[in-house]
Order: sequence, then structure tokens, then C-alpha cells
Amino acid sequence: MLIVGAGGLGCPAAFALAAAGITRIGVVDDDRVDATNLHRQILHGSSDVGELKVVSLARALTRRFPAVTVATHALRFDSASAAALVAAYDVIVDGSDNFATKFLANDAAVLARKPLVHGAAVGTGGQLVTVPAGGHPCYRCLFEEPPAAGVGPSCAEAGVLGPVPGVIGALQGAEAARLAVGDSPAFIGRLIQYDSAGMNARAIPFNPNPLCGVCGPAPRIRELAASNYPVERCFV
Repeated sequence: MLIVGAGGLGCPAAFALAAAGITRIGVVDDDRVDATNLHRQILHGSSDVGELKVVSLARALTRRFPAVTVATHALRFDSASAAALVAAYDVIVDGSDNFATKFLANDAAVLARKPLVHGAAVGTGGQLVTVPAGGHPCYRCLFEEPPAAGVGPSCAEAGVLGPVPGVIGALQGAEAARLAVGDSPAFIGRLIQYDSAGMNARAIPFNPNPLCGVCGPAPRIRELAASNYPVERCFV
């Protein structure tokens, strides 16, 4: 099980997986804990400020669940590292904080034929979708390309309500645990949108896109080229 991002989504996802009995978890993130993270990143505390997030997460998780082994990858999940990281795990959980990394995680998982559980949160809402091994459909079937810089509010602009990534991350962990034990996933072909302000959720069904650039019948993406993933931080 590989979690991309040790922040607002990665922390509750890791906790949920460990609580469900998953004992081998990998986490990749090159960031350090900041005091502004603490209201939403539940495995980090004030004494961890300045620490690598993967180290802080691993320490907190194994203290609570001693049987769990956490492999820490203190590096950026990018086009140079993604393929090898994804190849080493059976299920990928996308808890990243920007559009470029989300597309990269999707493409790496599809090309490696590994299932991926996507999550995102900003403001008072969030979303989930599961990409089956090989896609059909995948995240790129739904959102064809990363948006242009400045499209959509960033966390700095919209903020994020602390409990929201907790909800989304816990649901990601539950879905990933289902995949790990061979149970039927709940979020394939459905974009789940959660709104904490109205306390409601809706499922938007979608189908494979025959023009999809990575899982369509004539894909243009056959390798992870850096030019496909312009980085801009947008989420938790």
C-alpha cells in the first residue's frame, strides 16, 4: 500500500489502513511539518514541527499500531520517481496536494496496472474516485488535463475545514483496504462529492473516455514525461 502525501489526506488514510489490519504501508512525501498543518494533519503534533512528514507519520502510526511497518520515502513523487515507487506496491492512495501530482499518480498507476484511490479536499468539501488496475475509467477519463495555473482556489485562498480531509482520507483508507483484501471497491466509475456545509454527498457516474490519453484505445501517454505534469499546489 503506497500513500502519496503525508498530510491532511495521507494521515487519516494511513490511520484507517492500520486500523483495518494492513501491516505494510509506504508513504512518500518530501515536505516537513508546519504549524499551519496541525488542524488537519492528525498524525503530526506541535513537537513534530520541522520534522519530515513521513518520519513524523511513521512514528505516530507505529506507536499506535506496533505491528505496522511503515516504509518512509522522503522524496518528491515526480516523473523521475513515480514508476519505481508505484511498482513496489499493490494499491496506490493519492493524498497529494496539487493537480499535477494527481495526474501523475493516475498515469503511473494505470501504466503499472495498479489500482488507485484518489482523494482531494479544499474549503468545506472533497471528492473521491477509485481507478481500477489499467483504468477504464481513470482520473484522466474524468478530467482530461491538469488545469491552467490559477484555475480553482488554492488552500491559501479557500482554506480547508480541518475535519474535511479527515473524512475523505478515512474513506480512502477504507476503500484501499477493500482493494487489498479483494473486496469490491465502492468508488469505481463514480465521482463522490462530499459537502460538509450542507452535510451531503452525491455520486456522479462516469464512463471510460474513448479518447483518454492514458487508458483509451490509442493512448498518447506511454511513459511519465515531466512536461505532462506542471506543478502547482492546490489542495491540502
